[in-house]
Amino acid sequence: MKGKVLIILLSIISFSAYSQITFEKGYYINNDNQKINGLIKNLDWRNNPTEIVFKTSENSEVQNLTIESIKEFSINNISKYVKSTVDIDKSSDNLENLSKNKRAILEKETLFLKVLVEGETTLYQYLNKNLKRYFYSKNNSKIELLIYKTYKVGSRLAENNRFKQQIWKDLKCSSFKLNKIEKLKYEQKELIDYFIEYNNCNNSSPAINYNEKVKRDLFNLNIRPRVNYSSLITKFSSNNSNNDVDFGGKLGFGFGLEVEFILPFNKNKWAIAIEPTYQSFENEVSNDSNSVSGGKIITNVDYSSVELPVSLRHYFFLNENSKIYVNASIIFDNSSGSTITSKRQDNSTINTPLEIKSNLNYGLGFGYKFKDKYIMELRYQSNRDLLSNYTARSTEYKTLSFILGYSLF
Repeated sequence: MKGKVLIILLSIISFSAYSQITFEKGYYINNDNQKINGLIKNLDWRNNPTEIVFKTSENSEVQNLTIESIKEFSINNISKYVKSTVDIDKSSDNLENLSKNKRAILEKETLFLKVLVEGETTLYQYLNKNLKRYFYSKNNSKIELLIYKTYKVGSRLAENNRFKQQIWKDLKCSSFKLNKIEKLKYEQKELIDYFIEYNNCNNSSPAINYNEKVKRDLFNLNIRPRVNYSSLITKFSSNNSNNDVDFGGKLGFGFGLEVEFILPFNKNKWAIAIEPTYQSFENEVSNDSNSVSGGKIITNVDYSSVELPVSLRHYFFLNENSKIYVNASIIFDNSSGSTITSKRQDNSTINTPLEIKSNLNYGLGFGYKFKDKYIMELRYQSNRDLLSNYTARSTEYKTLSFILGYSLF
């Protein structure tokens, strides 16, 4: 079963090459200062790109355009990147790799800079993994780095806040007080707010805030009832399979309430989901045995729990209304009062009931979502040992779930 699920998941991932995000209207400017309108694949880059995928119309050939061949591009008036050769400090901001040198170590590099605020004074951002730097230009002058650096002095952390001096010198409005700049942090929101306020202060034409994107649905609450097909086998540590108890497979029902957080990059294709889920499994089997009076052992399992799957989910957009997804989950399980009990035919108990305490297991699923409201998912869970507290016993508990869901918001 697990192999089949993996094959299906791999097929979906392979299919993703044909189910990517649609192209959006935009333009680029080439090195001859020609503006070419067309369609650009909007990948909602988390890191600054080095190339774009472009076509002049829906049915035209796709072109891969690199930073060497274009000077600027913009998508649907919601994002804009400009090429510039700038001085940049690439000193690590990682605590383990901090420099002991206060000075910014500048090196020249040609980059696409993301325009955050565009006006008489423009704010840019460069992001590459953990490296985040901000730049500015005034009245279309040379683009300069706003210098900020964290460094070590012995075992202590210190900051080079040169960017505040740059702003006080070049971007000071008559109504601004010194403490306004002293409190300024080297963070996107604070710098955007400052640059917008500065542009407005100078009575220039209103600045464009490219970071003011269309409001996204970054949080979903989903109700998710399901049908579970679960199977259970209990085993002794000895090699004698005659002691194993096979409870077989059984249909059951469960109910989950999922909180889904859409990650705010890469066009909403990634999400983290947390889903408290009630599930249960009850069954009774009878096995012949010469070791007990009456000749039969009747074993009963009464197991219910609240699972807590934590899932990483990836969406593939088919069209405006439909998308498919795959997710991988770590599943924590909390049961209380659940037991496996063995009795003789006369209903007398054999030994002490086994208390069910399980360890974590894993899940793989793929699903379909329609109009961001209606959900279907097939999820396979790997083996879960329900008797993890016992050294001489173990179990194989596996579940395949068919989930229907509805997004409340």
